[in-house]
Amino acid sequence: MLTTVERVIFLQEIDIFEYTSTEDLAHIAAITDEIEIGPDQVIYREGDPPDAMYIVIEGRVSLTREGQGVIENAKHKDYFGTWALFDDELRKFTAVTLEQSRLLKIEKEDFIDLIADHVQITQGILKAMAKRQRRLIEIVAKRYPQKT
Repeated sequence: MLTTVERVIFLQEIDIFEYTSTEDLAHIAAITDEIEIGPDQVIYREGDPPDAMYIVIEGRVSLTREGQGVIENAKHKDYFGTWALFDDELRKFTAVTLEQSRLLKIEKEDFIDLIADHVQITQGILKAMAKRQRRLIEIVAKRYPQKT
């Protein structure tokens, strides 16, 4: 199990927290739960209510969507379920462990309580998510250029 200090150091390396201060990461680390899950275990199913986000410490998690198959395999330092912290939309994917995995879990309710007192955490995360979204838009634009 990671200590709080080790969790902070780990979170510093996750791009969604790149604009979050070390002090605020300590607050986030304090609300994370480290969970260990065996292979072929469902973390959540497509259509489930959003209750938490996850970050992979060790192992691999397959994210699948009905009718589309595997969308992504999350591995060390990858995160998934992020939107669960910000909206109430049902899960868009099913998350299943591919092997023995250790994850950090951030419960939505704990996160909401935390950001009520620490608005700068939300600002940092949203800034990182906007950066990621812009990157995705650039990739799509290059792949499917507009005809003039």
